[in-house]
Amino acid sequence: MTKIRTAVFPVAGLGTRFLPATKSVAKEMLTIVDKPLIQYAAEEAVAAGLTKLIFIVGRTKNSIIDHFDKAYELETELALRKKTDMLKVVQDIVPDNVQCVFIRQSEALGLGHAVLCAEPAVGNEPFAVILPDDLIYNEGKNCMQQMVEVFERKQASIIGTQTVAREDSSKYGMVAGPKVEDRLALVEQIIEKPSPLETPSDQAVVGRYILTPGIMEKLKTTQRGAGGEIQLTDAIAALRAEEEIYAYSFEGKRYDCGSKLGYLEATVEFALMHDELADEFRTFLAKFSRV
Repeated sequence: MTKIRTAVFPVAGLGTRFLPATKSVAKEMLTIVDKPLIQYAAEEAVAAGLTKLIFIVGRTKNSIIDHFDKAYELETELALRKKTDMLKVVQDIVPDNVQCVFIRQSEALGLGHAVLCAEPAVGNEPFAVILPDDLIYNEGKNCMQQMVEVFERKQASIIGTQTVAREDSSKYGMVAGPKVEDRLALVEQIIEKPSPLETPSDQAVVGRYILTPGIMEKLKTTQRGAGGEIQLTDAIAALRAEEEIYAYSFEGKRYDCGSKLGYLEATVEFALMHDELADEFRTFLAKFSRV
């Protein structure tokens, strides 16, 4: 049985919806309470048993590389000041058994192109794709843990999905097909950003995928689609003609942190779950209950 050990994080986007904050700071380094989005994504992968993390970065994303690198000066200073708790936080960003790989995407040609950039490091094996903009919380197994379990049963590509209003279909890739298990359907159609009248269902693709190696060959021949970019959705549609692909409606709540409102919702709700801040923050919010 093939196991998933690699995760790809496409993080080369410009983050224009958060300008001017993202003029000099990678959008994936924006924090939800006290951790950047990219760290939540990496922790999700590591908790699912993945040990190789491949980051597809752009020219202005050095802060992401620095975040996962050792910070000798900071660690030395924290050790000298005997701030052992903070030192542990810095040193435990990724476990010692996890390898981080950074690959430069020279042109912003879309998600499909970003995934293709990872081919030399992925090799001929299945892999996960995690979009940090989609922060997903679940009290039990996280989204990638759930999807890895499905992959181990099906040994086929798995796409994470959620139910959305049909009028929002033009914001997503949309999938449709017969249900084969609880929360699992066989993909028969996948369309990138269809109009509400054209959408085949109310199941939207979100930023979680497990893909077989065959996707790389499809990406090499995929023409530019919506937005003039190489769309991962189009390559998945081509792969579906040769392999079974499943849509998994994950358990958990998704926060669209690529939007300002979704980012603020995540910040508030994660603060209300934070061990140190929850009680005081709840008291603070109570002041606004009459607004």
